[in-house]
Amino acid sequence: MSDSATLTDWLARLERQHPVSIDLGLERVARVARRMGLLDARLSERIITVAGTNGKGSTVAMLDALAREHGLSTAAYTSPHLLRYNERLRFDGVEADDASLIRGFERVEAARLEPEPISLSYFEAGTLAALWVIAERRPDLTILEVGLGGRLDAVNIIDADVAMITTVAQDHAAFLGTDLDAIGREKAGILRTARPAVLGSERLPPSVRRVATELGAGVHALGGDFRHAVERLAQVDAALHWRWIGHDGQGNPQVLEALPDPRLPLDNAASALQALALARVALDVASCRRAFSTVRLPGRMQWLGNWCLDVAHNPHAAEYLAARLAERQRTGQRIGLLGMLGDKDAQGVIEALSSRIDGWVAVSLSGERPRSADELAALLEAQGQTVLHRAASPQAGAEWLASRLEAGDEALVCGSFYTVAEVLGWHIARGTDAATQGQVLAAREES
Repeated sequence: MSDSATLTDWLARLERQHPVSIDLGLERVARVARRMGLLDARLSERIITVAGTNGKGSTVAMLDALAREHGLSTAAYTSPHLLRYNERLRFDGVEADDASLIRGFERVEAARLEPEPISLSYFEAGTLAALWVIAERRPDLTILEVGLGGRLDAVNIIDADVAMITTVAQDHAAFLGTDLDAIGREKAGILRTARPAVLGSERLPPSVRRVATELGAGVHALGGDFRHAVERLAQVDAALHWRWIGHDGQGNPQVLEALPDPRLPLDNAASALQALALARVALDVASCRRAFSTVRLPGRMQWLGNWCLDVAHNPHAAEYLAARLAERQRTGQRIGLLGMLGDKDAQGVIEALSSRIDGWVAVSLSGERPRSADELAALLEAQGQTVLHRAASPQAGAEWLASRLEAGDEALVCGSFYTVAEVLGWHIARGTDAATQGQVLAAREES
């Protein structure tokens, strides 16, 4: 690669040189990491790893916001992205610049090729590059989101001080199967002996706790060791507030009162607080209130006027989305724009959302795992849903829908990172600040 290669050039090269987008296994990536010296020293003073089927992105976002409000410098690595690859790596809440990422890719490529070449997937190379850039910065806290599974994911080459599992549900069946207990064992592969494990759902399969017990990891489970409770403080305002009940890093009981609604799942918010406490952060209620008041995550219940964008692409995530939509008062219709990959449970997603949607626009997705609008429309109609239009792409569907929405109507865009990314890019391009669209690249891995 020439010295003048751009970030776009590097990403295109990574896609070409290892065409398998998901290639689970730690041997190859660990060998390159050792060549890079990434396993010789800690990335930062504190490291938290987050795995799970749903809720990882929102948990990482809240961990990051909370830590920064407590005065810590942070690095957060997530995947996939919506518009720009740079979204995957943030320092103190700011996306990494192209130059930093390019330096990381250059270091990965040099280590990959010598003394003998080792093949790396797009995700593996990106993970190693991010870890190298983080190691350069040495922040106070590093937060790493596991891309898929857990045990064999590239992120799992790093030993975390605190490991979190948000949820376990069926997704990525081609890689993880359909047995929830087996999926739970894979997710639990991020746990470490004698280190805290935060279990962020009351519905995790038994295998997760079994693995933790076998390892001797310290289990801290939602609903038992820590919990949240919703309260409405009429004397303050009519908005939802909530209370966190947990314990600090020394095991002492701790309660945080009158926390604002982060507009993200409270299970994840409560888990983030417990993980930070276990990572030796002295939680301050004022700092927590500021963090939860300001945290936002693009593509998760993101409202742009009367358009709601949410990347929900499995039944579990769709159920949460439907519950939040049920809380909203509306005067008009709510139209769903749905585009899903071919290996996702579209029938389950439709069933979860059907009572909240008055009509649908089905859109085609192309690429590695395509699903056509006609196929989606057939699934919708089989469940008694009204299909208003079929479109060749998410953008085409959005353009059709925008011309027909009336006052009081709402549009819900969901089903895939690809669907939301394209419609979000379309919204930005229509606005006055089109320059912020930047480098638009498709999300490579849908987690």
